[in-house]
Amino acid sequence: MRLLAALATLLLAAGFAGAAWAHAALVSVEPGSGSMLATAPKAVELRFNEPVTPGAILLIDGAGRARDDARVSASGETISVAMPADLPEGTAVVSYRVISQDGHPVTGSVIFSIGMPTATKAPAAADGGLSALIWLARVGLYIGLFVGVGGVLFARWIAWSTTGMAVPRTALALGLLSATVSVGALGLDLLGLPLAALATAGPWKVAFATSAGPALLVAFAAMLFALMALGSAWYARALAMIAFIGVGLSLAMTGHAATAPPEVLMRPAIFLHGLGVAFWIGALAPLVALVSKPTAATIPIVSRFSRIAMPAVGVLALTGLGLAIVQLEKPAALIETRYGLILLVKLVLVLVLLALAALNRFRLTPAFAETRKAAPAFTRSILLESIVALAVLAVVAGWRFTPPPRTLVPETPLAIHIHSDKAIFQVLVSPGKPGANDFVLQLMTGEGTFLAAKEATLTLSLPERGIEPMEWKASLGPDGYWHVRKVELPFAGRWHVRIDALVTDFEQITLEDELDVAVP
Repeated sequence: MRLLAALATLLLAAGFAGAAWAHAALVSVEPGSGSMLATAPKAVELRFNEPVTPGAILLIDGAGRARDDARVSASGETISVAMPADLPEGTAVVSYRVISQDGHPVTGSVIFSIGMPTATKAPAAADGGLSALIWLARVGLYIGLFVGVGGVLFARWIAWSTTGMAVPRTALALGLLSATVSVGALGLDLLGLPLAALATAGPWKVAFATSAGPALLVAFAAMLFALMALGSAWYARALAMIAFIGVGLSLAMTGHAATAPPEVLMRPAIFLHGLGVAFWIGALAPLVALVSKPTAATIPIVSRFSRIAMPAVGVLALTGLGLAIVQLEKPAALIETRYGLILLVKLVLVLVLLALAALNRFRLTPAFAETRKAAPAFTRSILLESIVALAVLAVVAGWRFTPPPRTLVPETPLAIHIHSDKAIFQVLVSPGKPGANDFVLQLMTGEGTFLAAKEATLTLSLPERGIEPMEWKASLGPDGYWHVRKVELPFAGRWHVRIDALVTDFEQITLEDELDVAVP
């Protein structure tokens, strides 16, 4: 039984995704971040990979003043910020905080200069105090849902007794408080407000306008029903089952996995996975209470739990595997992303659980069945397993601050379009930041048809930093485009780009333009 338990926790670590960590991603902005413009743009348009809702949009003009006269409008995936007519010259910043479909904030800044750049800085990110509060509230919510509601389910449907409910009762109280705090902290994060604003109505209103707000309400109701199920009413078992179902519902209503396609499969998977997690983790504290003071009924209760745990492990295995595949997309994401690294940390903890499971299954459980003298060792083992399981939940809460690999949108390369009557040159620069970059040159005639060239040369210079022209010969790739790889751009700035295309031995077409490389 203990081996099955550890396997269930392993699947929890590998696949648990019911609480939410998704993020929409910015795919394009006009004008591009880092642009240097002769005149102020009429609007700044942000396009994301999914529909978003404006949270807090801040404009700081070239004089360093925060403006409240920028009009914000939203249409599906696009947020448009209309610029004031009197925007002064200098470097302006549009800081955005939008709400993705799963109720989580997405933040960033767009910087552009009108005329000569100035020293305007983007607003600082959310303070560490708010991040700590969000994490603590998340951990407390998990404890309430899994330890609290799961413990009550064990008492009413497995043990048929409320003995040893001190820990689940405390977990429910913590969970109710954490659910309340989570709503306010979510609103602060969405609006980019300090902790002091928790006493105002704004954060609470915006939180309930997202999918996470109603989900937290369902979680709150589930824990409240679980508390009521600890009473002696004849319908206590029904209340415990309603609370148990509420755990799955609250997790399936919001989150990065809930919004992953196809939702018709992902949401039920999260629902079932959440139930499996609550069933298993919720049983640990009551088991400690029962095993530490065994009675004649203890062995039948442990046996009953063991029989029911087996199908629960199967559900955890199927749903956990599916959720992990959807979120990671490829094995390399385990070491290439913060999400994957968090998963690896959890897997280390799971190895500890597996060792404890083997000890319990092959040594302590048989010993406990034969004599009650084995109860102290068995109790210590379950306690240690409980501590490691709580550590897993604490690590899982860290996913709140990093998007899963499936939501990561590849960086959009910089693009410039150079044209004349004779030719059109399309230039893509990836990643378009200081450092090593790859250039792709598409050469076309003035009518937009393929331009055959014998050779192509790329020349770059950065006059503002005193960098004289540097020249690279491009190579024609099998895709029909000309490539220059690993071009080192040591500085951000307005680079001068010149492309020479030798069409015949006697004709060369030269086009020039500027490329704005922004600070990453």
